[in-house]
Amino acid sequence: MAKDLAKKLGYVYVDTGAMYRSVTLFAMRHNLFNEDGSVKVDELERQMNDICISFKFNAEAGRPDTYLNGELVEQQIRGMEVSSHVSPIATIPFVRTAMVAQQQQMGRDKGIVMDGRDIGTTVFPDAELKIFVTASAEVRAQRRYDELKGKGQPADYAEILKNVQERDYIDTHRDVSPLKKADDAIELDNSYMTIEEQNEWLMQQFNKAAQA
Repeated sequence: MAKDLAKKLGYVYVDTGAMYRSVTLFAMRHNLFNEDGSVKVDELERQMNDICISFKFNAEAGRPDTYLNGELVEQQIRGMEVSSHVSPIATIPFVRTAMVAQQQQMGRDKGIVMDGRDIGTTVFPDAELKIFVTASAEVRAQRRYDELKGKGQPADYAEILKNVQERDYIDTHRDVSPLKKADDAIELDNSYMTIEEQNEWLMQQFNKAAQA
């Protein structure tokens, strides 16, 4: 939804989830996870300044790709291995502080569409339009399963569903920037909407906000 809206408006799109996934990929590549899945926090903090995340528009796909230290990592960060490690990374205060600072810098000039689990509450509490999008865990797991299969990547529905449920629990119970609906956000449950229906609904909300 966010990508399609940004493309239609000519706005910049930023996928903040991709930023945390990129930090996770960096940590995995640099052996910053313990055997029990916990993060070697002190070592990661020492290397945070070595992590540079950027987005470049992909003309062929019509959407931006994610780059980690200049390397295209869009496909690597969407796999299940990164998905199963991202929540512990996203709960670390210094990681969130670094990512939020980058996100706020990106949005300083406005004309931006940003998605993520704390955008309306922490990153841009004064945003002109906030949409809190939700869907059942089962529906989101099926979407991720279809996405991975469509890319030719291995996928197991039960594993994906378990990962979605675990991430939801961790993200809603973390101390720093927990996942929650902002008081002034408009909620949309798109479990049973088509892409066309949700995009039309979102455009209506944008037009209302733009005229306010």
